[in-house]
Amino acid sequence: MSGNSAVSPRLQGKVAIVTGGASGIGESTASLFNDHGAKVVIADIQDDLGKTLTEHLGPNVTYIHCDVTDEDHVRGLVDATVAKHGRVDIMYSNAGIAERMAAIVDVDKGELQRTLGINLVGAFLAAKHAARVMVPARKGCIIFTASACTEVAGIAGHAYVASKYGIVGLMKSLAVELGSHGIRANCVSPFGVLTGIAARDDKAKLMFDGIMSAVGNLKGKILTADDVAKAALYLASEEASYVSGLNLVVDGGYSVVNPTLTNVRSAGQP
Repeated sequence: MSGNSAVSPRLQGKVAIVTGGASGIGESTASLFNDHGAKVVIADIQDDLGKTLTEHLGPNVTYIHCDVTDEDHVRGLVDATVAKHGRVDIMYSNAGIAERMAAIVDVDKGELQRTLGINLVGAFLAAKHAARVMVPARKGCIIFTASACTEVAGIAGHAYVASKYGIVGLMKSLAVELGSHGIRANCVSPFGVLTGIAARDDKAKLMFDGIMSAVGNLKGKILTADDVAKAALYLASEEASYVSGLNLVVDGGYSVVNPTLTNVRSAGQP
């Protein structure tokens, strides 16, 4: 295991699907799940990135092209995983996009529909088809990437916020229905994380780190995709075997802070 040789593997023998697994949070999670003994299926539409990552991570990781808005793709993803590995233990529905910040009157309907289609409908379909094979087995774990915007307003675009609140609501509803079948459902909700092409650009990273350092509550630390992956690993592992219905916010305490008093003190006012 790379980087974890002294640690007991927490997902040994488990079968995990990671949607949006070719880059960003999904890439970090697929790598960490693999390090901890899982057989990982990466699902994405970024074929070159997905295949390269699969080759890098080794024989226990495979790649399947999957557009999460297409139910036939998602159904095929789950069926192919079961055909190869016999089951699905973990579905990590991570695929998503973020739209631009704009006033509500400037948000195009098509932009709204695209954001909801990928973020929320994609999550719904991933959960539906994971449940289809987990319910007969009476075990399993479904995890979603939501966002810290579900705990504090004003930090993301309206369509994105709507999609992520929808995911949290879906997760809670699933925790109730699927709990009777021994299946857990949870969310991991990160603060701002630099992903994609920007994460590989030194100038963009420096600018992002400066902004996050200024606005973040937990000083001396910038949230990374690896940090989010570690939260997902906890939710997927047996350490969280009685954790369901949780929106695990990974934001360094940002969402629990009212900055008004802090700002006044910083300004030197009484």
